[in-house]
Amino acid sequence: MAEEDTKEDFLVPDGETEQPSADGGAALNIPMVEEGSTLIRRMEICVAEAEKRSGKNAVNMQETFSVYLIETRPMDAVAEGRNLAPDSLWRRYSEFELLRNYLIVTYPYIVVPPLPEKRAEFVWHKLSADNMDPDFVERRRVGLENFLLRVASHPVLSNDKIFYHFLTEEHDWKEVVYETGFQAKADSRLRALSATFRVRNPDKRFMEMKHYSDELQSHTSQLLRARARVADRLYGVYKVHGNYGRVFSEWSAIEKEMGDGLQSAGHHMDAYAASIDDILEEEEHYADQIKEYLFYAEALRAVCRKHELTQFELEMASQDLISKKQQREELATGIVRTFSFKGMTNKLFGQEAPEQRESRLKLLEEMIAEGEETVKEKTVECEEHVERAWVDMQRFREQKDKDLREALINYAVMQISMCKKGIQVWSNAKECFLKM
Repeated sequence: MAEEDTKEDFLVPDGETEQPSADGGAALNIPMVEEGSTLIRRMEICVAEAEKRSGKNAVNMQETFSVYLIETRPMDAVAEGRNLAPDSLWRRYSEFELLRNYLIVTYPYIVVPPLPEKRAEFVWHKLSADNMDPDFVERRRVGLENFLLRVASHPVLSNDKIFYHFLTEEHDWKEVVYETGFQAKADSRLRALSATFRVRNPDKRFMEMKHYSDELQSHTSQLLRARARVADRLYGVYKVHGNYGRVFSEWSAIEKEMGDGLQSAGHHMDAYAASIDDILEEEEHYADQIKEYLFYAEALRAVCRKHELTQFELEMASQDLISKKQQREELATGIVRTFSFKGMTNKLFGQEAPEQRESRLKLLEEMIAEGEETVKEKTVECEEHVERAWVDMQRFREQKDKDLREALINYAVMQISMCKKGIQVWSNAKECFLKM
């Protein structure tokens, strides 16, 4: 019991408001906790390594897959310098996907951080597209760690109990997730698509944000394609410098006075040709940072689509209520303002009996009362989604501006450094030639 109490302390510190329950039922009525209460301040989290395994899948077929070791330690032990062994467990990529799907459904007003790509995209010729390639698995390990740190840094997501169980409970975690019933709450793609085309009065800010997410995805994908083409050509340019090294080395064998200079220049050229592998490996790190925001664009659109759906449901409920009230008025006054099959039958076969009319009026009154309650609930749901989603979108925008600015600056610095190394190589070659 003592161990369980210690684990619970990570979730919500004393004096702070607990976050939405796992079933998401109270999600709209519980205020956000303060930023200082995020899990990242109380727990050290890392994805330490990846491992290839084999086993049978759900249909009893043999498969090879990667698993990732998650390690966690209480932050107070780290701060105090105690050499405490971390708690650790293994997770498959599909379990990360399950966690993210749960978060998307449970917190529809939050721009949920994306996972790294399942298969390599925007590859250049030397980069393997095989999802079991060691370099790709390593980059995905880094991306999965980044995903966990993003969630653990979020003022709402970090305090979710299912997320905490994902980090600390190796067994029966999936059962706990499925018990929340989140799958039944997921919006169907058809409903969301229908709402997109039929909603009449969406919030203008969300429409602009949805358009922005499309543009963000377009520009980042174009940037990644351009970078892949440049990487292809740069790799060829560097490697062809190895021909200089070979020629200078062979030439030096037949020269006496010039031999040493040519041999040294050849070594510089060989080193220059070999350096491109490390350079492009570092470049891939910055490309992955850009890819994260390529995938973030879809997360941003998901929040906008949820707004369209809630607004559409409100409009439909309001329209249905107006229709019911009109039917009540027509039944009470006997004046039919719009064409209806019922109106035609009354004209052909006479009015209803008073008892039938009273019974219909009573039923309409009950339906109107239910409709008014539905409209009230949908109005609150829509307003709260707009308010909370807009707050999180602004948080996301600030994070995006900071991250992309830093990534692009670092990429430019790397390119400058690469060019300086090229200049240095040719300066060294020049010195070798001067000594001949």
